[in-house]
Amino acid sequence: MKKQHVNILGINFINIRFEEMAEELAARVGNEQKAFVVTANPEIVMYADAHQRYKNILDSADYVVADGTGIVLASRLLNTPLKERVTGFDLTLSLLQKADQNNWSIYLLGGRPEVNAKAAENIKLTYPGLKLAGNRHGFFDWKDPAVVDDIRETKPDIVLVALGFPKQEQWISLYKDYFEKGIFIGVGGTIDILAGKAKRAPILWRKLNMEWLYRLLKQPSRWRRMLALPRFVVKVMKK
Repeated sequence: MKKQHVNILGINFINIRFEEMAEELAARVGNEQKAFVVTANPEIVMYADAHQRYKNILDSADYVVADGTGIVLASRLLNTPLKERVTGFDLTLSLLQKADQNNWSIYLLGGRPEVNAKAAENIKLTYPGLKLAGNRHGFFDWKDPAVVDDIRETKPDIVLVALGFPKQEQWISLYKDYFEKGIFIGVGGTIDILAGKAKRAPILWRKLNMEWLYRLLKQPSRWRRMLALPRFVVKVMKK
């Protein structure tokens, strides 16, 4: 069955519910297929709008899911409503849970050295049924073949890439064809939560669609990045 998409400022978001998306990726793993997943919020959409090469990368992805509440609200304003939000954090947890249940292998790439090491440790403790194929921090020379060779050798079922946007999508786009299989997904700051270095917004904040404000209050240094939100709203309203 052909998947439905919703176009928001030139980016095609798959119109799917969270559980359906999780099952689709699980099926890909079961069939040893590859998939490139982008979890896009308004900030990513605005960056793609200003950088054609990055937009081309998003266009090449197998799935672009609506990570931000702003994306879902924009789809309603455009009269092409998305079914629901599919967050990168929840998708990551779902993949880890399924890996735990099915003995799948995981590779964790990115983050600061101490964050990557702690996240890997916590993943092994929380999900003892999965295999940790390997882990590398995000401070490496992209021209050094060691990381690609390591992933090719270990053949993980899922590769969590936490280099932050746009680097994580750029890295996946550049190297995914080197691998036979694997779900490649950019997970950004999720690695900090997995490492216990940051906390997700409480459930009430999430239900009120105010998770972005919670993150801003916890990390005031994000205010420059948050400037993309009003520009995103204005651009959508013009549509």
